[in-house]
Amino acid sequence: MDIVLLMKAAVMGLVEGLTEFLPISSTGHLILAGALLGFDDDKAKVFDIAIQTGAIFAVILVYWQKIRDTVLALPTEQQAQRFALNVAIAFFPAVILGLLFGKAIKANLFTPVVVASTFIVGGFIILWAERRQAKNPAVARIQEVEQMTPIDALKVGLAQCLAMIPGTSRSGATIIGGMLLGLSRKAATDFSFYLAIPTLIGAGAYSLYKERALLSLTDVPLFGVGLVVSFVSAWLCIRWLLRFISTHSFVGFAYYRIVFGLVVLVTAWSGSVTWAG
Repeated sequence: MDIVLLMKAAVMGLVEGLTEFLPISSTGHLILAGALLGFDDDKAKVFDIAIQTGAIFAVILVYWQKIRDTVLALPTEQQAQRFALNVAIAFFPAVILGLLFGKAIKANLFTPVVVASTFIVGGFIILWAERRQAKNPAVARIQEVEQMTPIDALKVGLAQCLAMIPGTSRSGATIIGGMLLGLSRKAATDFSFYLAIPTLIGAGAYSLYKERALLSLTDVPLFGVGLVVSFVSAWLCIRWLLRFISTHSFVGFAYYRIVFGLVVLVTAWSGSVTWAG
């Protein structure tokens, strides 16, 4: 296996792990990083989706106690049953819309300029959501995920579908969407992590199956490096984020999105950086 290609896989895994659960769009960063590295062919697009599984293993590790307790309590406890039902309900819209529109979106919207534009728009939405909750803390009527109703879960699931537009951010759509729908910052973040488990595992498995003709056994080291680096970096990022949100808002991420998006647009229009299509 080409050592340069393995190094590119490691860089992409690092980008995935560090950005997947922050409201800054892992897909957007992967598109931009792939464009700069020349790692953006059809196989690379499958790789980008598959290595999300490594990040999900990190979520399972961090939340293992909650996940295990919920699974064990499912046959007898109503609270565990409602929690599992809420995750399933929130997951369902992404499945339907992904199957209907996923191919068209990938064909037309997976470009650096689109990513940069949605970075900027998403940044302003985060600023709005944070200022709204700061001015009126009472709008956060749900403090813990266990308080969510199936209707709350469905609304968050619909918000997650906005992340089909690259650069929007799946975690950003669910966290900020949840905050706008009445969840506290902590509840929205926790539910975003739980919802990521079926969403990203499903997306990865579906992508690998659908594009299996592109892959061979020689690709195992490439995907293995990406998965391992994604797992380690995501585990570190999740632990940091859970501490961060206890004392900070997402305003810093909003400004990062706006500035980064502007940098990409300016460099693309000026020709100083040749972003791949």
